[in-house]
Amino acid sequence: MPTDETSTQPSPVRWRILGVTLAVGFMALLDVTIVNVAIPSMQSGLGTTTSTIQWVVSGYALAFGLTLVAGGRLGDVYGRRALMMIGLTGFILGSAASGLAADANLVIAARVLQGMSAGLLTPQSSGLIQQLFSGKERGVAFGYFGTTVGVASAIGPILGGALIAVFGQENGWRYIFGINVPIGLVAMIFIWRWVPGRPADRGRTAGERHIDVVGAVLLGAAVFSLLLPVVESEDGAGPWLYLLLAVPVFLGLFFWWERREQVAGLAPLLDLGLLRRTRGFANGVLIGTLYFTGFTGVLLVVSVFLQEGLGYSPLQAGLLVTPFAVGTAVMSPIAGRLVARLNRRITVIAIAVMMSGLAILWLVLPDAADQFRWWMLAFPLLLAGLGGGAVISPNQTLSLSAVPPQMGGAAGAVIQTGQRIGSALGAAVLVTAYQLGRGDGDPVIGLEVTLLTSLGILLVALAAAIWDLTRGS
Repeated sequence: MPTDETSTQPSPVRWRILGVTLAVGFMALLDVTIVNVAIPSMQSGLGTTTSTIQWVVSGYALAFGLTLVAGGRLGDVYGRRALMMIGLTGFILGSAASGLAADANLVIAARVLQGMSAGLLTPQSSGLIQQLFSGKERGVAFGYFGTTVGVASAIGPILGGALIAVFGQENGWRYIFGINVPIGLVAMIFIWRWVPGRPADRGRTAGERHIDVVGAVLLGAAVFSLLLPVVESEDGAGPWLYLLLAVPVFLGLFFWWERREQVAGLAPLLDLGLLRRTRGFANGVLIGTLYFTGFTGVLLVVSVFLQEGLGYSPLQAGLLVTPFAVGTAVMSPIAGRLVARLNRRITVIAIAVMMSGLAILWLVLPDAADQFRWWMLAFPLLLAGLGGGAVISPNQTLSLSAVPPQMGGAAGAVIQTGQRIGSALGAAVLVTAYQLGRGDGDPVIGLEVTLLTSLGILLVALAAAIWDLTRGS
């Protein structure tokens, strides 16, 4: 039976708990990328436009990013098990509704429900790691977490392409959503049995149990004002870009309100002291955001390059990015074991290795598309994956190392919100770079411009990691 969150002894089932939470987190993160290859199939099956179907992707990303920090804070107060059960229930219902919907608008609404539910689910993984593990074990646990994030991002197009190939172009996309239902139902059983319940309220004041609804709304408005123009920009500049002007306004109001809550003795949505005083936290958020901005869009553009530029099928395109997933899966747990010894040095080395992989890919690209061969991707993407696998988990471990466990959910959610924002920015920026580079000409030029843009962003992430290293954090 699950215990409450006040136990000071390591849970004897902590590795089982980690396994089931990472399985659920994998499912939620997989749905960020798996739908990308299904857009043509959905457009055909629902008889609608590409711009409408694009909101199947964007609606999920927006809702996901909006609810992460609130979900993390709710888990800190009410317990991981309750939030995981609520989130997984919503995710299963959203998945079933998405797969069964006969209208594109219903699919979009169901995807928003899915995204909101994923935002409740995923912060509980980092919160549980903070709560259940310490010392070297925490680094190992975050290593497995990094494997989950990296492999979910890379394997989505492969699995999506395989399901469409098996079940057909018109209805294959429905199985992409339907597969979540049986997996989610099985996971609910183990969550109820193993994951700790609500923390006991002994020693916790009413102020510490306070839920900051106003702060959640203000932060959500800031994230929405940033993400909506970003996802809309993929269809070109439009009036939504003016919404970016509201971002600093909402952030300013959010910081003012959080300070007000703390002065009043109430627990804020996010303890601002984490940003100011907690060693390595703020810079870790920055590094993670820049890293996701630089790498997420590369896999998307490679998929577009292979399908639209060279005529590969979705499954073939997905299989050709497998070396990245393999590199990430191999290196993440290794990096989790090395982080205690190398500290921030491992992040610096990892980003440099990933950049080397992308630089080699840029160098081996041929002059024209008809000279491209699939094997040109294999080694560069494997090297990039090895580097990428050593970024996510060590950065998470180092960023949260000084965060109190009772704040682990909200703090981890801040890092994940940065990752979601980075993913959205990266997709928009790098797809735009590809389109501008390609123009009406050879897609190879578009991919070259994309890789150079990615390397520029990752160079900034590398500089941030080096700066953090020199500060001794």
